[in-house]
Amino acid sequence: MTASIKLVLFDMEGVLSRYDRAARVERLAALSGQAPETVRHAIWGSGLEARADAGLIGDDEYLSELGGLLNHPVSRDDWLDARHASITPDPAVLALAASVAERYPIAVLTNNCRLLTENIGYLNPPVARLFGPHVYASASFGAAKPAAQTYLGCVEGLGVAPAETLFIDDTDANTMGAVAAGLQGYTFVGVDALADELTRRGLM
Repeated sequence: MTASIKLVLFDMEGVLSRYDRAARVERLAALSGQAPETVRHAIWGSGLEARADAGLIGDDEYLSELGGLLNHPVSRDDWLDARHASITPDPAVLALAASVAERYPIAVLTNNCRLLTENIGYLNPPVARLFGPHVYASASFGAAKPAAQTYLGCVEGLGVAPAETLFIDDTDANTMGAVAAGLQGYTFVGVDALADELTRRGLM
């Protein structure tokens, strides 16, 4: 029998907001004078972003290594400017989350370094207003989704059992990782389908 839900845990980018990698790349390309493909390799191809998301390196080391790969210093403000350009909140999904929040606790678990969550008020103001302090970066748990310790560390900190948590992500692998860790999971495909799922579960 499925446990009743006591927490709804949302992914951020791809669910609560749209993520434009190209916009982020363009900002850093303009800053560094490097070609977009060089920027993409520095962030993702090199494995740097994955290491930062998993908490394997700290924020200062991350920025230093990124600057080295781009042959141009990257400050926190530079990084925040590029990340801000990449994030567009989705008002319709946020409205669903707000409806859930009228009856149940809500939180965010995103594959990101702490730079994002520490600056969420600037990077994604609607998410910051709705979720308050309950926006968590995978880096804080020493692993990125779909590793079990990411989900388990998050829900343990919130004082909720995994089985009583519904996790919503736009990536099947991350949803499956949550289910393997003992959470309930739902893969986001659109706002209407999510509204139907939340209604079916009696969460709003």
